Amino acid sequence: MRASRDPRKQSAGGEPRRNRWPRGLRDRAARRIVLGLLSRTRGGELEIVEGETRLRFGERVPRRPLRASVEVRSARFYRRLLGGSVGLCESYMDGLWECDDLVALTRIAALNVRALDTLRRALAPVLIPVQRWGRWLARNTPGRSRRRIAAHYDLGNELFSLFLDPTMMYSCALFDSPEVTLEEASLAKLELVCAKLELGPDDHLLEIGTGWGGLAVYAARRRGCRVTTTTISREQYDYARERVREAGLEDRVTVLLEDYRELSGRYDKLVSIEMIEAVGWQYFPTFFRRCSELVVKDGAMLLQAIVIDDRAYHVEKAGRSFINTYIFPGGCLPSLEIISRSVARVTDFREVHREDITAHYATTLERWRERFMGAGERLSELGYDERFRRLWELYLSYCEAGFRERRIQDVQLLLAKPGYRLKPSSAAEPDEDLDLMAA
Repeated sequence: MRASRDPRKQSAGGEPRRNRWPRGLRDRAARRIVLGLLSRTRGGELEIVEGETRLRFGERVPRRPLRASVEVRSARFYRRLLGGSVGLCESYMDGLWECDDLVALTRIAALNVRALDTLRRALAPVLIPVQRWGRWLARNTPGRSRRRIAAHYDLGNELFSLFLDPTMMYSCALFDSPEVTLEEASLAKLELVCAKLELGPDDHLLEIGTGWGGLAVYAARRRGCRVTTTTISREQYDYARERVREAGLEDRVTVLLEDYRELSGRYDKLVSIEMIEAVGWQYFPTFFRRCSELVVKDGAMLLQAIVIDDRAYHVEKAGRSFINTYIFPGGCLPSLEIISRSVARVTDFREVHREDITAHYATTLERWRERFMGAGERLSELGYDERFRRLWELYLSYCEAGFRERRIQDVQLLLAKPGYRLKPSSAAEPDEDLDLMAA
């Protein structure tokens, strides 16, 4: 694709000004490499601004007119960018570059990363064994899991309250129309979860991954079931217990501070909403085995999971990214293939329903990002500095772009034990989607 100078940037004699920036040898070499890679840009237009020089790459596509302008504020930007997503993140936190549309920028990146996936798969036989060994040494043991969960979820309940809605649901909401509020969309998701599990007063529901108690309170109040919910975040635990007390549901809801591997007992139904991403790739079979052991022979489990393409899973799982370094330490997105394989090998569950809700997550993240960006003054008052705010702005934009371009997906899976029988009104084939795909 094209890379062109801005015709407005001319010297007095009418010739383009010579770009003498950057000057350092390493910076010049890094710049040459990065610009060479950008020359292959597809699916959108990217502008690089270096002082008075403007370089353009790619072109807008009519069906998705993506365009982003990046202002380079330091020659070190190019060297840092060669460090992949971690370098991209760190350089943005450090203010080495600015962008007029981070979502568009990361959408363009998502559209072009597939070529990099091909190269990474070719190098996988060499790189993956080394990466896997390093990640195995840093695997999510119970103690390490608690510390890593605390690194994200114990950042402060008020932080999350600034961009989440009153339900405090930190997972994909469901938007039936663009006019729906974030809270209404979260409540719609909670109702759908309860409906798929056919929860009633006779059920005892186990929830792995409490969050801030939104689902536990909703299910107990609306469906009359008993709920046992567990988290390993101290701040979430304290918040959820207080929320249950304020709702007058202490006789229906029990909040635990236990790792899923430490749970005991048997439950009629089990739910886990976007918690599996924190399990770690080494423990996916362990997670599903424990879930199966905790559910009665005629029970069911609903899993809501963010998943990555099967073809990218093996090169991503042991790699280092800014998400599993700065946002969710030790995290790993599963693929549908690895979920299905784990379920088949270590459980007696069978999949009876699957729904893709990816389109809704892009809208959810857009709403979160808008609320987060609008809370800058309050974030500053609470002690979250500019570097932190830039990190989270990039995180929310990056994830939104991933869902919009289907780099990642969000799915709900209903897994049933051999004795479980769907009621006729809720029976569905695994490939049958409910009419809930409005973006």
